[in-house]
Amino acid sequence: MTGIVPARPEDADAVRALVRAAYAHYVPRIGREPAPMTADYAALIAAGHVWVTDGALVGVIVLIPQAGHLQVDNVAVDPAARGTGVGAALLAFAEERARALGRPQLRLYTNAAMHENLAYYPRRGYTETHRATESGFHRVYFQKQTPPR
Repeated sequence: MTGIVPARPEDADAVRALVRAAYAHYVPRIGREPAPMTADYAALIAAGHVWVTDGALVGVIVLIPQAGHLQVDNVAVDPAARGTGVGAALLAFAEERARALGRPQLRLYTNAAMHENLAYYPRRGYTETHRATESGFHRVYFQKQTPPR
């Protein structure tokens, strides 16, 4: 992985396939496909919200600017690349983007059944803020302050 770049329209199918592969093992736990598996990646790419690893597509992050924060809508890593630092690099990139956009905070949520994430995000400085059920999903919300450079 040499860097993280904006996804291009022609990346939509590959992004969708990577996300589906990354989240497939959660389907039995949740009882249905997690929200990222059903997202419209062509529209998200057209809006400039999707970023991918440069070169080999092994990671995807969806970042949506909001008032006062940057929403990390999805982080997906190719199952073959898990444990290689791709996820950490994507989250570090999100912090850089938040600073560049003048957003002092990152926010994200994960499904309560994705217990690996419940430990992963706090190790990267995210603090749990609350839990809620939305659209039938049991979500755990996190935030992280992004201090200026």
